[in-house]
Amino acid sequence: MRISNVITASAVALNVLAYAALTPPAAAQSESDLRQAMEQLKAGQAEAAYATLKGLEAQGAGNQDYDLALGLAALESGRHGEAIIAFQRILAQNPGNARAQAELARTYAAAGDIDTARAEFDTVRGDPSIPDPVRNRIDGLVRNIDRQIAGGAAELTGYVDFEGGRDSNINTATDATSVTLPLFAFLGPANLNGAARQQDAGFYQIQAGISGSLPLGRQTRLFASALGNWRDNIDSRFVDQASVVGTVGIAHSLANGDVISGSAQGQRFWLGRNGFRTSTGGDLRYTKKLASDRALSVSGQFFRLNFDGNPLLDADRFSGSITYADKAVFGGIGGGKEETRRAGADQFSFAFVNAQLGGELDLADKAALIGGVSIEHRDYDARDPLFLTGRRDTQYDVSLGVRYRFTETLSVRPRVTYTRNDSNLALYDYDRWTASIGARFSF
Repeated sequence: MRISNVITASAVALNVLAYAALTPPAAAQSESDLRQAMEQLKAGQAEAAYATLKGLEAQGAGNQDYDLALGLAALESGRHGEAIIAFQRILAQNPGNARAQAELARTYAAAGDIDTARAEFDTVRGDPSIPDPVRNRIDGLVRNIDRQIAGGAAELTGYVDFEGGRDSNINTATDATSVTLPLFAFLGPANLNGAARQQDAGFYQIQAGISGSLPLGRQTRLFASALGNWRDNIDSRFVDQASVVGTVGIAHSLANGDVISGSAQGQRFWLGRNGFRTSTGGDLRYTKKLASDRALSVSGQFFRLNFDGNPLLDADRFSGSITYADKAVFGGIGGGKEETRRAGADQFSFAFVNAQLGGELDLADKAALIGGVSIEHRDYDARDPLFLTGRRDTQYDVSLGVRYRFTETLSVRPRVTYTRNDSNLALYDYDRWTASIGARFSF
Protein backbone atom coordinates (compact mmCIF):
# COMPACT_ATOMS: atom_id res chain seq x y z
CA MET A 1 0.00 0.00 0.00
CA ARG A 2 1.31 3.45 -0.90
CA ILE A 3 1.94 6.08 1.79
CA SER A 4 -0.92 8.18 0.32
CA ASN A 5 -3.30 5.29 0.91
CA VAL A 6 -2.05 4.96 4.48
CA ILE A 7 -2.73 8.66 5.03
CA THR A 8 -6.25 8.44 3.57
CA ALA A 9 -7.05 5.41 5.70
CA SER A 10 -5.71 7.11 8.79
CA ALA A 11 -7.84 10.18 8.13
CA VAL A 12 -10.95 7.98 8.21
CA ALA A 13 -9.81 6.16 11.32
CA LEU A 14 -8.78 9.23 13.24
CA ASN A 15 -12.13 10.93 12.81
CA VAL A 16 -13.38 8.66 15.58
CA LEU A 17 -10.83 10.15 17.97
CA ALA A 18 -13.07 13.14 18.63
CA TYR A 19 -13.71 11.74 22.10
CA ALA A 20 -10.40 13.32 23.19
CA ALA A 21 -10.83 16.13 25.74
CA LEU A 22 -10.50 19.67 24.44
CA THR A 23 -9.38 22.70 26.36
CA PRO A 24 -11.84 25.25 27.75
CA PRO A 25 -13.76 27.33 25.13
CA ALA A 26 -11.76 29.94 23.22
CA ALA A 27 -12.38 33.60 23.62
CA ALA A 28 -15.79 34.74 22.34
CA GLN A 29 -14.39 36.75 19.46
CA SER A 30 -12.69 33.67 17.97
CA GLU A 31 -15.36 31.02 18.62
CA SER A 32 -17.27 31.83 15.45
CA ASP A 33 -14.07 31.75 13.39
CA LEU A 34 -13.14 28.34 14.81
CA ARG A 35 -16.61 26.98 14.08
CA GLN A 36 -16.43 28.38 10.55
CA ALA A 37 -13.00 26.82 9.97
CA MET A 38 -14.13 23.41 11.25
CA GLU A 39 -17.20 23.55 8.98
CA GLN A 40 -14.91 24.39 6.04
CA LEU A 41 -12.66 21.44 6.89
CA LYS A 42 -15.69 19.15 7.10
CA ALA A 43 -16.71 20.38 3.63
CA GLY A 44 -13.25 19.66 2.22
CA GLN A 45 -12.29 23.34 1.94
CA ALA A 46 -8.87 23.10 3.58
CA GLU A 47 -7.40 26.19 1.89
CA ALA A 48 -10.32 28.35 3.01
CA ALA A 49 -10.07 27.00 6.56
CA TYR A 50 -6.33 27.70 6.64
CA ALA A 51 -6.88 31.27 5.42
CA THR A 52 -9.54 31.82 8.09
CA LEU A 53 -7.29 30.55 10.90
CA LYS A 54 -3.95 32.01 9.80
CA GLY A 55 -5.13 35.54 10.44
CA LEU A 56 -5.86 34.61 14.07
CA GLU A 57 -2.49 33.02 14.82
CA ALA A 58 -1.09 35.91 16.84
CA GLN A 59 -3.84 35.66 19.48
CA GLY A 60 -4.82 32.01 18.97
CA ALA A 61 -1.48 30.17 19.07
CA GLY A 62 -1.23 28.23 22.31
CA ASN A 63 -4.98 27.72 22.61
CA GLN A 64 -5.52 24.00 22.11
CA ASP A 65 -8.83 24.35 20.22
CA TYR A 66 -7.22 26.83 17.84
CA ASP A 67 -4.01 24.80 17.41
CA LEU A 68 -6.01 21.67 16.64
CA ALA A 69 -8.03 23.47 13.97
CA LEU A 70 -4.93 25.15 12.48
CA GLY A 71 -3.00 21.87 12.48
CA LEU A 72 -5.82 20.07 10.65
CA ALA A 73 -6.16 22.88 8.09
CA ALA A 74 -2.38 22.97 7.51
CA LEU A 75 -2.23 19.17 7.19
CA GLU A 76 -5.11 18.91 4.72
CA SER A 77 -3.71 21.78 2.61
CA GLY A 78 -0.23 20.23 2.42
CA ARG A 79 1.58 22.51 4.87
CA HIS A 80 3.13 19.69 6.88
CA GLY A 81 5.71 21.79 8.74
CA GLU A 82 3.08 24.16 10.15
CA ALA A 83 0.81 21.23 11.08
CA ILE A 84 3.61 19.56 13.04
CA ILE A 85 4.31 22.78 14.99
CA ALA A 86 0.60 23.27 15.81
CA PHE A 87 0.11 19.70 17.10
CA GLN A 88 3.37 19.85 19.07
CA ARG A 89 2.14 23.02 20.84
CA ILE A 90 -0.89 21.06 22.04
CA LEU A 91 1.23 18.15 23.26
CA ALA A 92 3.62 20.50 25.05
CA GLN A 93 0.70 21.63 27.23
CA ASN A 94 -1.22 18.35 27.31
CA PRO A 95 0.99 15.30 26.59
CA GLY A 96 -2.01 13.01 27.03
CA ASN A 97 -4.05 14.51 24.20
CA ALA A 98 -4.54 11.35 22.11
CA ARG A 99 -6.13 13.12 19.16
CA ALA A 100 -3.27 15.59 18.78
CA GLN A 101 -0.81 12.68 19.05
CA ALA A 102 -2.64 10.71 16.35
CA GLU A 103 -2.93 13.74 14.04
CA LEU A 104 0.79 14.38 14.53
CA ALA A 105 1.49 10.77 13.48
CA ARG A 106 -0.70 11.25 10.42
CA THR A 107 1.19 14.42 9.51
CA TYR A 108 4.57 12.67 9.69
CA ALA A 109 3.19 9.93 7.41
CA ALA A 110 1.91 12.54 4.94
CA ALA A 111 5.34 14.20 4.93
CA GLY A 112 7.00 10.84 4.12
CA ASP A 113 8.65 10.31 7.51
CA ILE A 114 7.05 6.93 8.16
CA ASP A 115 9.59 5.97 10.87
CA THR A 116 8.55 8.88 13.07
CA ALA A 117 4.90 8.32 12.13
CA ARG A 118 5.11 4.75 13.35
CA ALA A 119 6.70 5.81 16.64
CA GLU A 120 3.95 8.39 17.19
CA PHE A 121 1.23 5.83 16.42
CA ASP A 122 2.86 3.48 18.95
CA THR A 123 2.51 6.20 21.57
CA VAL A 124 -1.19 6.58 20.76
CA ARG A 125 -1.75 2.82 20.85
CA GLY A 126 -0.30 2.76 24.36
CA ASP A 127 -2.98 5.12 25.70
CA PRO A 128 -5.28 2.92 27.89
CA SER A 129 -8.21 5.32 27.39
CA ILE A 130 -8.51 4.58 23.67
CA PRO A 131 -11.61 2.46 22.86
CA ASP A 132 -10.93 -0.94 21.29
CA PRO A 133 -12.50 -0.08 17.87
CA VAL A 134 -10.18 2.92 17.55
CA ARG A 135 -7.18 0.88 18.71
CA ASN A 136 -7.98 -1.79 16.09
CA ARG A 137 -8.04 0.82 13.31
CA ILE A 138 -4.75 2.29 14.44
CA ASP A 139 -3.27 -1.23 14.53
CA GLY A 140 -4.28 -1.60 10.89
CA LEU A 141 -2.55 1.68 10.01
CA VAL A 142 0.61 0.57 11.78
CA ARG A 143 0.61 -2.70 9.84
CA ASN A 144 0.37 -0.74 6.60
CA ILE A 145 3.27 1.48 7.63
CA ASP A 146 5.28 -1.62 8.58
CA ARG A 147 4.78 -2.93 5.05
CA GLN A 148 6.08 0.39 3.72
CA ILE A 149 9.12 0.16 5.98
CA ALA A 150 9.74 -3.39 4.74
CA GLY A 151 9.64 -2.19 1.14
CA GLY A 152 5.98 -2.70 0.25
CA ALA A 153 4.24 -5.77 -1.08
CA ALA A 154 5.48 -8.21 -3.69
CA GLU A 155 4.14 -7.47 -7.19
CA LEU A 156 3.35 -9.63 -10.22
CA THR A 157 2.16 -8.43 -13.63
CA GLY A 158 1.97 -9.88 -17.12
CA TYR A 159 0.47 -9.66 -20.59
CA VAL A 160 -0.44 -11.68 -23.68
CA ASP A 161 -0.46 -9.97 -27.09
CA PHE A 162 -1.84 -11.36 -30.37
CA GLU A 163 -1.14 -9.57 -33.68
CA GLY A 164 -1.69 -10.31 -37.35
CA GLY A 165 -1.24 -8.46 -40.61
CA ARG A 166 0.76 -8.05 -43.82
CA ASP A 167 4.52 -7.52 -44.21
CA SER A 168 5.96 -6.24 -47.50
CA ASN A 169 9.49 -7.52 -46.80
CA ILE A 170 9.64 -10.42 -44.36
CA ASN A 171 13.32 -11.12 -45.10
CA THR A 172 14.54 -7.46 -45.01
CA ALA A 173 16.10 -7.85 -48.47
CA THR A 174 16.60 -5.55 -51.45
CA ASP A 175 14.04 -5.27 -54.23
CA ALA A 176 16.80 -5.03 -56.84
CA THR A 177 16.88 -7.79 -59.46
CA SER A 178 20.67 -7.74 -59.76
CA VAL A 179 23.82 -6.24 -58.22
CA THR A 180 27.31 -5.72 -59.54
CA LEU A 181 30.12 -7.16 -57.41
CA PRO A 182 33.40 -5.27 -58.06
CA LEU A 183 35.43 -8.41 -57.50
CA PHE A 184 33.53 -10.16 -60.31
CA ALA A 185 32.61 -7.15 -62.40
CA PHE A 186 34.07 -8.82 -65.51
CA LEU A 187 31.23 -11.37 -65.28
CA GLY A 188 28.55 -8.66 -65.37
CA PRO A 189 25.69 -8.07 -62.88
CA ALA A 190 24.77 -10.95 -60.58
CA ASN A 191 21.09 -11.85 -60.69
CA LEU A 192 19.19 -11.98 -57.37
CA ASN A 193 16.37 -14.37 -56.65
CA GLY A 194 14.84 -16.39 -53.82
CA ALA A 195 15.81 -15.30 -50.33
CA ALA A 196 18.13 -12.59 -51.72
CA ARG A 197 15.13 -10.53 -52.88
CA GLN A 198 12.37 -9.09 -50.76
CA GLN A 199 9.31 -11.26 -50.21
CA ASP A 200 5.92 -10.22 -48.87
CA ALA A 201 3.60 -12.37 -46.78
CA GLY A 202 0.88 -12.34 -44.21
CA PHE A 203 2.00 -12.97 -40.65
CA TYR A 204 0.77 -13.50 -37.13
CA GLN A 205 2.68 -13.30 -33.88
CA ILE A 206 2.13 -14.03 -30.22
CA GLN A 207 4.02 -12.28 -27.44
CA ALA A 208 3.71 -12.88 -23.73
CA GLY A 209 5.54 -11.76 -20.64
CA ILE A 210 5.46 -11.93 -16.89
CA SER A 211 7.38 -9.77 -14.44
CA GLY A 212 7.53 -9.41 -10.70
CA SER A 213 9.37 -7.74 -7.87
CA LEU A 214 10.06 -8.62 -4.25
CA PRO A 215 11.12 -6.17 -1.52
CA LEU A 216 14.48 -6.84 0.09
CA GLY A 217 14.18 -3.75 2.29
CA ARG A 218 12.49 -0.38 2.33
CA GLN A 219 14.54 0.96 -0.58
CA THR A 220 15.73 -2.20 -2.35
CA ARG A 221 13.77 -4.59 -4.56
CA LEU A 222 14.61 -7.74 -6.46
CA PHE A 223 12.97 -7.89 -9.89
CA ALA A 224 12.73 -10.50 -12.62
CA SER A 225 10.92 -11.05 -15.90
CA ALA A 226 10.45 -13.64 -18.63
CA LEU A 227 9.35 -12.72 -22.17
CA GLY A 228 8.54 -14.88 -25.16
CA ASN A 229 7.73 -14.18 -28.82
CA TRP A 230 6.66 -16.31 -31.79
CA ARG A 231 6.18 -14.92 -35.32
CA ASP A 232 4.94 -17.07 -38.18
CA ASN A 233 5.03 -15.87 -41.77
CA ILE A 234 2.21 -17.56 -43.66
CA ASP A 235 3.51 -19.92 -46.38
CA SER A 236 7.12 -18.73 -45.81
CA ARG A 237 8.77 -20.39 -42.86
CA PHE A 238 12.42 -19.66 -43.72
CA VAL A 239 12.39 -16.39 -41.71
CA ASP A 240 9.92 -17.35 -38.98
CA GLN A 241 11.21 -15.99 -35.68
CA ALA A 242 11.03 -16.92 -32.02
CA SER A 243 12.78 -15.70 -28.90
CA VAL A 244 12.80 -16.04 -25.14
CA VAL A 245 14.36 -13.50 -22.78
CA GLY A 246 14.99 -13.77 -19.05
CA THR A 247 16.05 -10.89 -16.79
CA VAL A 248 16.88 -10.66 -13.10
CA GLY A 249 18.17 -7.63 -11.21
CA ILE A 250 18.17 -5.38 -8.16
CA ALA A 251 16.91 -1.79 -7.89
CA HIS A 252 17.80 0.54 -5.02
CA SER A 253 15.95 3.80 -4.36
CA LEU A 254 17.93 6.69 -2.92
CA ALA A 255 16.59 9.16 -0.37
CA ASN A 256 15.87 11.74 -3.09
CA GLY A 257 13.79 9.27 -5.12
CA ASP A 258 16.47 8.43 -7.70
CA VAL A 259 16.97 4.76 -8.53
CA ILE A 260 20.12 2.73 -9.25
CA SER A 261 19.54 -0.67 -10.85
CA GLY A 262 21.60 -3.50 -12.24
CA SER A 263 20.36 -6.54 -14.12
CA ALA A 264 21.58 -9.65 -15.92
CA GLN A 265 19.86 -10.92 -19.05
CA GLY A 266 19.93 -13.94 -21.32
CA GLN A 267 18.26 -14.37 -24.72
CA ARG A 268 17.79 -17.25 -27.12
CA PHE A 269 16.73 -16.46 -30.71
CA TRP A 270 15.53 -18.81 -33.45
CA LEU A 271 15.31 -18.02 -37.18
CA GLY A 272 13.55 -20.26 -39.67
CA ARG A 273 12.73 -22.56 -36.73
CA ASN A 274 16.43 -23.29 -36.20
CA GLY A 275 18.71 -22.00 -33.46
CA PHE A 276 20.35 -18.76 -34.56
CA ARG A 277 21.86 -16.73 -31.67
CA THR A 278 22.39 -16.71 -27.92
CA SER A 279 23.17 -13.48 -26.08
CA THR A 280 24.06 -12.93 -22.43
CA GLY A 281 24.92 -9.72 -20.65
CA GLY A 282 23.68 -7.02 -18.36
CA ASP A 283 22.54 -3.46 -17.84
CA LEU A 284 23.56 -0.80 -15.29
CA ARG A 285 21.19 2.17 -14.98
CA TYR A 286 20.74 5.38 -12.99
CA THR A 287 17.31 7.02 -13.12
CA LYS A 288 16.86 10.61 -11.98
CA LYS A 289 13.36 11.39 -10.75
CA LEU A 290 12.08 14.74 -12.01
CA ALA A 291 8.95 16.70 -11.13
CA SER A 292 5.51 15.79 -12.51
CA ASP A 293 6.19 12.07 -13.00
CA ARG A 294 9.11 12.68 -15.37
CA ALA A 295 12.38 10.75 -15.34
CA LEU A 296 15.82 10.90 -16.93
CA SER A 297 17.92 7.73 -17.19
CA VAL A 298 21.55 7.02 -18.03
CA SER A 299 22.45 3.40 -18.77
CA GLY A 300 25.24 1.18 -20.02
CA GLN A 301 24.99 -2.35 -21.44
CA PHE A 302 27.28 -5.20 -22.36
CA PHE A 303 26.22 -8.35 -24.24
CA ARG A 304 28.12 -11.31 -25.63
CA LEU A 305 26.61 -12.64 -28.88
CA ASN A 306 27.18 -16.21 -30.03
CA PHE A 307 25.83 -17.33 -33.42
CA ASP A 308 24.96 -20.96 -34.11
CA GLY A 309 27.11 -22.42 -36.91
CA ASN A 310 28.67 -19.05 -37.86
CA PRO A 311 31.47 -18.20 -35.41
CA LEU A 312 32.69 -15.31 -37.60
CA LEU A 313 29.66 -13.33 -36.38
CA ASP A 314 30.36 -13.94 -32.67
CA ALA A 315 30.73 -10.51 -31.09
CA ASP A 316 30.79 -8.36 -27.95
CA ARG A 317 28.35 -5.46 -27.93
CA PHE A 318 28.93 -2.37 -25.78
CA SER A 319 26.33 0.42 -25.67
CA GLY A 320 25.12 3.37 -23.65
CA SER A 321 22.08 5.63 -23.73
CA ILE A 322 20.35 8.62 -22.19
CA THR A 323 16.55 8.48 -22.13
CA TYR A 324 13.73 10.77 -21.02
CA ALA A 325 10.15 9.78 -20.26
CA ASP A 326 7.00 11.35 -18.90
CA LYS A 327 3.32 10.39 -19.03
CA ALA A 328 2.97 11.15 -22.74
CA VAL A 329 6.42 11.34 -24.37
CA PHE A 330 9.62 9.33 -24.41
CA GLY A 331 12.92 9.94 -26.20
CA GLY A 332 16.55 8.99 -26.11
CA ILE A 333 19.96 8.98 -27.73
CA GLY A 334 22.59 6.28 -27.60
CA GLY A 335 25.50 4.60 -29.25
CA GLY A 336 28.10 1.88 -28.97
CA LYS A 337 30.17 -0.75 -30.70
CA GLU A 338 29.61 -4.34 -31.80
CA GLU A 339 33.04 -5.97 -32.08
CA THR A 340 33.53 -9.43 -33.58
CA ARG A 341 35.82 -11.75 -31.64
CA ARG A 342 37.35 -13.75 -34.52
CA ALA A 343 40.30 -12.76 -36.65
CA GLY A 344 39.37 -11.87 -40.20
CA ALA A 345 35.80 -10.83 -39.35
CA ASP A 346 36.21 -7.06 -38.99
CA GLN A 347 33.83 -6.52 -41.90
CA PHE A 348 31.05 -7.52 -39.47
CA SER A 349 32.16 -5.14 -36.68
CA PHE A 350 30.52 -1.74 -36.54
CA ALA A 351 30.02 1.39 -34.45
CA PHE A 352 26.54 2.85 -34.14
CA VAL A 353 24.63 5.89 -32.93
CA ASN A 354 20.86 6.12 -32.59
CA ALA A 355 17.97 8.30 -31.43
CA GLN A 356 14.31 7.65 -30.68
CA LEU A 357 11.23 9.77 -30.04
CA GLY A 358 7.68 8.63 -29.40
CA GLY A 359 4.56 9.27 -27.45
CA GLU A 360 0.88 8.78 -26.82
CA LEU A 361 -1.87 11.36 -27.41
CA ASP A 362 -5.33 10.86 -25.94
CA LEU A 363 -8.06 11.09 -28.59
CA ALA A 364 -11.00 10.20 -26.38
CA ASP A 365 -11.73 8.65 -23.02
CA LYS A 366 -10.59 5.17 -24.13
CA ALA A 367 -8.67 5.87 -27.35
CA ALA A 368 -5.14 7.18 -27.88
CA LEU A 369 -2.89 7.85 -30.85
CA ILE A 370 0.48 6.12 -30.45
CA GLY A 371 3.55 6.63 -32.58
CA GLY A 372 7.31 6.75 -32.73
CA VAL A 373 10.29 7.49 -34.93
CA SER A 374 13.89 6.30 -34.67
CA ILE A 375 17.13 6.51 -36.61
CA GLU A 376 20.35 4.50 -36.36
CA HIS A 377 23.59 4.91 -38.26
CA ARG A 378 26.07 2.01 -38.50
CA ASP A 379 29.61 2.33 -39.79
CA TYR A 380 31.45 -0.98 -40.39
CA ASP A 381 35.13 -1.39 -39.56
CA ALA A 382 36.53 -3.11 -42.64
CA ARG A 383 35.84 -3.45 -46.33
CA ASP A 384 33.17 -5.89 -47.43
CA PRO A 385 35.03 -8.66 -49.31
CA LEU A 386 32.43 -8.77 -52.11
CA PHE A 387 31.99 -5.02 -52.64
CA LEU A 388 35.57 -3.99 -51.76
CA THR A 389 34.38 -1.01 -49.69
CA GLY A 390 33.29 -0.35 -46.14
CA ARG A 391 29.57 -0.69 -45.46
CA ARG A 392 27.57 2.23 -44.07
CA ASP A 393 23.88 1.96 -43.20
CA THR A 394 21.36 4.49 -41.94
CA GLN A 395 18.08 2.95 -40.82
CA TYR A 396 14.87 4.91 -40.30
CA ASP A 397 11.81 3.48 -38.52
CA VAL A 398 8.36 5.03 -38.17
CA SER A 399 5.25 3.61 -36.53
CA LEU A 400 1.73 5.00 -36.12
CA GLY A 401 -1.31 3.40 -34.55
CA VAL A 402 -4.34 3.76 -32.33
CA ARG A 403 -4.91 2.02 -29.01
CA TYR A 404 -8.47 1.51 -27.84
CA ARG A 405 -9.08 0.21 -24.32
CA PHE A 406 -12.23 -1.83 -23.79
CA THR A 407 -11.29 -2.29 -20.15
CA GLU A 408 -8.25 -1.60 -17.98
CA THR A 409 -6.86 -5.00 -19.01
CA LEU A 410 -8.04 -5.46 -22.63
CA SER A 411 -7.13 -3.26 -25.59
CA VAL A 412 -6.85 -3.42 -29.40
CA ARG A 413 -4.18 -1.74 -31.53
CA PRO A 414 -4.29 -1.26 -35.32
CA ARG A 415 -1.01 0.17 -36.63
CA VAL A 416 1.29 0.65 -39.60
CA THR A 417 5.10 0.68 -39.59
CA TYR A 418 7.71 1.69 -42.14
CA THR A 419 11.44 0.88 -42.21
CA ARG A 420 14.00 2.28 -44.62
CA ASN A 421 17.57 0.99 -44.53
CA ASP A 422 19.70 3.32 -46.64
CA SER A 423 22.96 1.48 -47.42
CA ASN A 424 25.87 2.28 -49.70
CA LEU A 425 25.88 -1.43 -50.66
CA ALA A 426 22.93 -2.33 -52.88
CA LEU A 427 22.53 -5.78 -51.36
CA TYR A 428 21.59 -4.26 -47.97
CA ASP A 429 19.47 -1.36 -49.25
CA TYR A 430 15.75 -1.98 -48.62
CA ASP A 431 12.46 -0.68 -47.32
CA ARG A 432 9.59 -2.41 -45.55
CA TRP A 433 5.94 -1.77 -44.73
CA THR A 434 3.70 -3.61 -42.27
CA ALA A 435 0.02 -3.16 -41.49
CA SER A 436 -1.47 -5.10 -38.58
CA ILE A 437 -4.04 -5.24 -35.84
CA GLY A 438 -3.36 -6.62 -32.38
CA ALA A 439 -5.13 -7.30 -29.10
CA ARG A 440 -3.50 -7.25 -25.66
CA PHE A 441 -4.67 -8.68 -22.37
CA SER A 442 -2.74 -7.57 -19.30
CA PHE A 443 -2.95 -8.55 -15.66
